[in-house]
Amino acid sequence: PWNQYACQGCGLPLPGGDDPRCGACLARPAIYDAVLSPLVFGFPVNRLIHRFKFQADFAYGRVLADILAEQVRSSGTDVPALLIPVPMHRWRLLRRGLNPAFELSNRLAAVLDIPLAIHDLRRTRHTPAHSGLTASHRRKNLKGAFEWRGASLKGQHLALVDDVITTGTPIAECTRALRRAGAGTLSAWVCARAVK
Repeated sequence: PWNQYACQGCGLPLPGGDDPRCGACLARPAIYDAVLSPLVFGFPVNRLIHRFKFQADFAYGRVLADILAEQVRSSGTDVPALLIPVPMHRWRLLRRGLNPAFELSNRLAAVLDIPLAIHDLRRTRHTPAHSGLTASHRRKNLKGAFEWRGASLKGQHLALVDDVITTGTPIAECTRALRRAGAGTLSAWVCARAVK
């Protein structure tokens, strides 16, 4: 399922037309500037992402990253100064064995020739998994959970990379940390947009 007409603010599928943002984003814009999401999180995309994420099927990750890279190329999106994967806490990384956002970012950086910052944005505390949590619980769960430990980002255009965006909470919290470090334009590049 291609996300052909998507809200530029949150990535939700739109019925088409000339409006680049949905009503919710017009009323209350997100802290990040834009979302690029080529797919809708439905069959068979959900299976691809689950195989990649939970069974470490790296071939599926490469396919997803290549679809995202093609969307970046065809959309005319400005090339960011850095790609930054949404970080995973080290305990979850040890348990799962891979950070999908890092694997996607690594492939995108190579294919699009964009520098990658992999260790500077950190998840400072372990939080419960988000599956099954409401949007308000997700916000409370992640509040203040990220920190930028790299050089100043003064005015730089950055792209945060993740596999799926549902409520946008992880991207928003990462954005807050990056804004504190001086970041300029912040885009979210995700493979798929979940539709509630």
